Amino acid sequence: MIRLLRAFDPDRIRLLIFDLDGTLIDSRLDLIHSVNATLRHIGRAELDGEVIASYVGDGAPTLVRRVLGEAPDEALLRTALEYFLGYYRLHKLDHTTLYEGITEMLDQLVHPPVGASPHRGSRRLAVLTNKPVNPSRDIIHALGLADFFVRIYGGNSFSTKKPDPLGARTLLQEAGVLADETLMVGDSSIDVLTGRNAGTWTCGVTYGFAPHSLEQTKPDVLIDNPRDLLELFTAAASSIV
Repeated sequence: MIRLLRAFDPDRIRLLIFDLDGTLIDSRLDLIHSVNATLRHIGRAELDGEVIASYVGDGAPTLVRRVLGEAPDEALLRTALEYFLGYYRLHKLDHTTLYEGITEMLDQLVHPPVGASPHRGSRRLAVLTNKPVNPSRDIIHALGLADFFVRIYGGNSFSTKKPDPLGARTLLQEAGVLADETLMVGDSSIDVLTGRNAGTWTCGVTYGFAPHSLEQTKPDVLIDNPRDLLELFTAAASSIV
């Protein structure tokens, strides 16, 4: 289902910027297992998976800091973060999969059907995630998505992370598009705020890790599955309810 909360013309969109975890990939189990392996390593009790999933989205250092609780010792934080990154590097593809319909959706966005609007042929896709860039690229390549994206940037690609707009603005500049020709797609308020801060349109996905956060920070459009994004670009905006 598509819920258009602020009217815009999808045919004007030339660049789509996707979040990764909770948007393109279901990495929940591998992140949960990596966090709990880290907690075992430092002698802490494991956490419930739903709690860990609620901590995802602001990058690995923030995830580990949240897991350790308020004001963790900095030496312990460094030890835990180093172990987490090393463990996740080895186990990032144990259970991680694409959400159903992702490959088809990306393929049709990049290769529009015959007779589609001429604007659709110039549409480009990119990834902007707060996950470190190397595992992000490794996952995208391993799951067969790399050819769809003109750029893949991670949480350590720039001096700041989402929701700071630096990454999004860099993508706009590199693609040579305007902010109002760009749609930021993600599963959390972080992605919506990133789009707002960069001046782009925003799309929230309700199937990801943090749909509750989209209730407080509303995107311009909400979708319930990847195929809805295709529908957004194939149906007239005025017909979407």
